[in-house]
Amino acid sequence: MKTDISNKQDIVKIILIFYDRVKSDPVIGVFFSEVVQIDWDKHIPNLCSFWESVLFYTGNYSGSPINTHRGIHKKYKTQPKHFARWIELFNQVIDENYSGKNAEKMKNHSISIAKVMQKKI
Repeated sequence: MKTDISNKQDIVKIILIFYDRVKSDPVIGVFFSEVVQIDWDKHIPNLCSFWESVLFYTGNYSGSPINTHRGIHKKYKTQPKHFARWIELFNQVIDENYSGKNAEKMKNHSISIAKVMQKKI
């Protein structure tokens, strides 16, 4: 039986597995290998802080993901298929490793994020 997401270590696990898959994904990997030069040592902890704030209300995150993604969109047009693939991979990682209230919250929030991003960029 899978457990629910209960701490930062669980979030780190999800993010690391997810980005390991994303980097080589034929649909969205290009964003992470060619479009943007990502400093993974900064990006991963930043994302973990974001999700920790979402799930556990820590308030550890500060940033502007909309502005960041607008800049990415200017370099390489994001399309609905990119967001759909992001959600598919993200939710797949969660489903493979966790089950429960926080796992569902994380998946639902990822869908909301994708919808907002598509509208605002």
